[in-house]
Amino acid sequence: MGILFVTLAGHGHVTPTLAVVAELAARGAEVEYATGADHAEAVTGAGARWVELPALPAFRPVTANPIDEWFPHYFRAMAATYPVLLDHCRSSKPDLIVYDSTNWPARLIARALGIQAVRTVPHTASNAHYNLMDASVAQYVADDLAEFVSSHDVDLDIPSTIEAPEACSIVFVPREFQPHAETFDDSFHFVGPVLGERAAEEWRPRRDDVPLVFVSLGSVMSDAGFYQACLDQFADGAWQVAMTARDVEGTEHVDVRPWFPQPAVLKHARAFISHGGMNSTMEALHAGVPLVVVPQTPEQAANADRVVELGLGERIDDHADLRAAVDRVSSDGTIRRNLDRMRAAIHDSGGAAKAADVVLSRALRGA
Repeated sequence: MGILFVTLAGHGHVTPTLAVVAELAARGAEVEYATGADHAEAVTGAGARWVELPALPAFRPVTANPIDEWFPHYFRAMAATYPVLLDHCRSSKPDLIVYDSTNWPARLIARALGIQAVRTVPHTASNAHYNLMDASVAQYVADDLAEFVSSHDVDLDIPSTIEAPEACSIVFVPREFQPHAETFDDSFHFVGPVLGERAAEEWRPRRDDVPLVFVSLGSVMSDAGFYQACLDQFADGAWQVAMTARDVEGTEHVDVRPWFPQPAVLKHARAFISHGGMNSTMEALHAGVPLVVVPQTPEQAANADRVVELGLGERIDDHADLRAAVDRVSSDGTIRRNLDRMRAAIHDSGGAAKAADVVLSRALRGA
């Protein structure tokens, strides 16, 4: 039985799938993983055979509206993977394609070749009752889309480059976090966050007698003013800080590194100042850590608002209030009780084992 995973790029998209790949490999499934070279080591370490896709080029926005530039940049990268992936699938004939929801070439290929497919969703799911992202934001790809459709004779429109239905979707959030969860049918499998071996990583703070706040804007975003605000507001030493950043000098109280083993740090944290990426949000909730969310994108803003709605932390749009927000969320008893309920929901969601069950069930239909 051959299973092909497809995720071009993005730690927040690749990382949730790795524990599922490892679970499938442990059960004896033959798994390939098509992705860029940046993730080759990770996918082979999880037990898959790497299939090389053209890498996602570096993104360097030149205007004040980077989101407007991102969509054509990402569309062109996706388009470049299409012929490579099509050739591979024609020759390898997988029984099932498991593709990230943003990777529309895999969806087109699965349908063209009659291959069973499962969609993985690393954020909240969308349907007729709830839509995470307005497809109009992808209007900037119209010319590229027209050229691609003409060159490859495929059926693709702007909305389906953002969101398209699938017969089976694995969603890496618990149902309790999903807005309008009652409107999603049983084709959506809410398995919660899956950490796999990352849950066993170890890390120790500098001190055990001072509370820790973890600070990270993820692997893509950077904000010099934000980092300086953290340095200034936590300078008194009442909190120790672990902060993910580059080109920033640490202090006696602020440990700055370009990378931290995030789940391991969160085991020790009393609060997490985050950009609100779904992977980071789920890992915080998995550890029961209250969030102070400083969103950088529309998707992260939606996540921040959901965190606030469920009483799991605060959204902050003004850097001046970071320290006060950390003090509030870390001492709020209601937030603590809400976090405990969400941790229980995550525990009961099934994780990698449930996701593997779903994948194997669909693969048997195609074998």
